[in-house]
Amino acid sequence: MAKFSSNKNSNLIWRFFSSVKLTLVLLIILAIASVLGTLIPQQEGAVQFARGLSPGMFQVFSSLNLFDMYHSSWFRIIIALLALNLIVCSINRLPATLKLFQSPPRADRSKPFENLPPERNFSVKRDMGEVGDLVTDFLKRQYKRVEAKNSPKGNFYYGEKGRYSYFGVYLVHLSVLVILIGGIVGSLFGFEAYVNIAEGDTVDTVALRQKMTPKKLGFSVHCEKFIVEFYENGAPKEYRSDLRFLSGGKVVQQGSLLVNHPITFNGITFYQSSYGTIPGKIHLKISKTENTLETLSTEVEQGKPFSLPGIKAQFQVIQVDDNLKGMMGPAAMISVRSEQGDEMKFWVFQHVEMLRKRFPEVMFRAPILNPSSFKPYTFFLEKVENQYYTGLQVARDPGVSLVWLGCFVMVGGFFVTFFTSHRRVWVRVSKSKDKTQISVAGNANKNPVGMDRELEQVTSKLQDLFIGEGKNA
Repeated sequence: MAKFSSNKNSNLIWRFFSSVKLTLVLLIILAIASVLGTLIPQQEGAVQFARGLSPGMFQVFSSLNLFDMYHSSWFRIIIALLALNLIVCSINRLPATLKLFQSPPRADRSKPFENLPPERNFSVKRDMGEVGDLVTDFLKRQYKRVEAKNSPKGNFYYGEKGRYSYFGVYLVHLSVLVILIGGIVGSLFGFEAYVNIAEGDTVDTVALRQKMTPKKLGFSVHCEKFIVEFYENGAPKEYRSDLRFLSGGKVVQQGSLLVNHPITFNGITFYQSSYGTIPGKIHLKISKTENTLETLSTEVEQGKPFSLPGIKAQFQVIQVDDNLKGMMGPAAMISVRSEQGDEMKFWVFQHVEMLRKRFPEVMFRAPILNPSSFKPYTFFLEKVENQYYTGLQVARDPGVSLVWLGCFVMVGGFFVTFFTSHRRVWVRVSKSKDKTQISVAGNANKNPVGMDRELEQVTSKLQDLFIGEGKNA
C-alpha cells in the first residue's frame, strides 16, 4: 500500500487533482458562477436584460452562454472537475483512514495511564480476578470489541466504539458526488418546456425553452376546465387547471393544477404558470348584398375553412383582435379564396356603425377595411366568444432523485462526522498492598471534552459496582 501511495504522489496529474487548493479554486469559481446566474436573468427571462446591453457586450454574454449558464458546457466542466477532484482526494486519503480503522487495539498499553487524574483511580477490597470479571462484563455492556490481557504491570481491559466514525467524511464526499452527478444527469437528460392548452383541448407536444423546438411527451394532456377568480380590484386571486392525463386514449391520472401545487405524471412535472384568452367561436353574418335582409348566420373557428353558400369559394378567419389598433374594437380578418385560387383579405368590425361615425367613410372603402370586398358578399361580425387557455411549465429532471439521495446521505455523513467519534477505554486492575486498584483511561479521535465526561461516567459506574468498599478506600 505504501508503494501504491508513492506512485500516486509521483504522478503530477494525480497530485494536481488531489490538491485541496484545487478544491478551493473550483468552489470559488462555482460560487462566482452561481452569483452570476442569480444576477443575470436566465433563458426567457433574459430577453429584457439583453436589450439593455451594447452589441459587443451582448456578443460576449452570448458566447459565454451566460443567459443559460447552468446548461452551458463550461459550467458542466466545472462540475465534472470538482467531482473528479473529490474522488481523487478521497482515494488519496483512504489508505491512511483504512490503516486507522484496521489497526489492532492493544489492551496492555501503559501510555494512556500516564498523568492520570486522581479521580480516575480508586481501590477496592476485592480479589483481582473477581474485579476483572466485573470489569469485563461492564465493558461488554457499554462497548464493542472488548479485549483483556494480563501483564506484570497488571491486568488490562479494553473496549471501544465508534470505529466507523473515520468514514463520516467519506459519506459527506459521497453525498456531494451524488448531488453533482444528479445535477449533471438533470442537465444532460432533463428538459424545460412550456405549453398553452385551451379549455377543452388536448395536446401531446410541448415547446422546449432552450431550442424552441417541439417535443413529444409520449402521452396526452387534456384541459377539462380552467377556472380563474379575481379580487375586487381585478387582480387574479386564484387560477386552476383541471387536467387529465391520457395514455393509449385512456385516462390514467387526473387532478387540479394550482400555483405552487404541481402535478407529476410519467416523471414529467407540470406547473401552473400563466393563463390568457384566445378567440373561441366567432359569430358571423353573411349576406349577398348590403341591403338585403336575407343573411346567413354561422359560427366559425379561427383557422378553419368554411364554404360560402352559392359559389365554390371558401373563407376562414385568420386573425382576431379584441381591440384593433387600441380604438376600433373587436375585429376579425377574413381570408376568402375563390375557385380560381385568388385570395382576398379584409377586416370585419363588430361595431362598424359606431366606427363609421367616428372615421371618414372613405376609409372603409379601402379593400382591407371593406367588409364587402368580396362581391357579392358582405360580412358582419356579431361577436367573438373568448376562451381561456392555461399556460403550463413542463419540466423533467431525472437527476432530482439523485440529488435527494445525496442530501440524505449528506445529513448522515454530517451526523457521523460531527456527533460520533472513535472512543477507546482502558481499565487497569493492579495489586496495591492488600487492595485492588482500578484505573480508568481513554482517548478519542475528536471531541476530547466529551471523552472526559464519558470517562468520568465510566469511573462512577465502576465504583457503583463495588458499593460498600468506599470510593476512596
